[in-house]
Amino acid sequence: RLILAAAILVLWELASGRLVAEFFISRPTAIIAALERQIMTGNLFFHAGVTATEAFVGFVIGGTAGIVTGVVLGRITFLADLLQPFILAFYSLPKIALAPLFVLWIGIGMWMKIVLTATVVFFLVFLNTFTGVRSVSRELVTIVRLMGANERHVLGKIVLPSAITWVFAGLRISVPYALIGAIVGELIASNRGLGFVLASASGQFDTAGVFAALIAIMLLAFTLN
Repeated sequence: RLILAAAILVLWELASGRLVAEFFISRPTAIIAALERQIMTGNLFFHAGVTATEAFVGFVIGGTAGIVTGVVLGRITFLADLLQPFILAFYSLPKIALAPLFVLWIGIGMWMKIVLTATVVFFLVFLNTFTGVRSVSRELVTIVRLMGANERHVLGKIVLPSAITWVFAGLRISVPYALIGAIVGELIASNRGLGFVLASASGQFDTAGVFAALIAIMLLAFTLN
């Protein structure tokens, strides 16, 4: 793996300016220098902290709301059937398209990115939780009902333990999407965060800065995962 990575970097360095214009792909040495400048000034850690905070808070809010809503609708069949077309219609809408609306409602501050992230995470966690709750064995529920269990017992002893795998699958899937929501929100309207660094470097035609921001985003995503 180290040999493969080293070979790619060497070929990249040699190809830049010879086979492909440096403006389009920059150079690994220039990208490392750009990253070093961002680290030495402290900008990288500041902006990465802002993006990580937005992604984490949005993940917690959206994940919690998704779990609660999924359990409630999974247990109340009438309510689920009533709201299903509305939920599917809203789920079909690309959540990123809501960003301009959130800018109008909330502004360009951190809470706009948190709300956008929470919206993205909510539906991923909700659908997994809802499916897990609806997949619980009805025969098992009927048996514990006959043994005198009430809804609280059924929920705590049968439904949640059976659906927990689905819940964690939804949470695991939504982690990178939480970061996507935060980054896209910053790209659309922001004055801080890694998305802002990326957009700022792109606006200045700084290819090395763009690649440096992408590497920082990739490392943050790897850490969150």
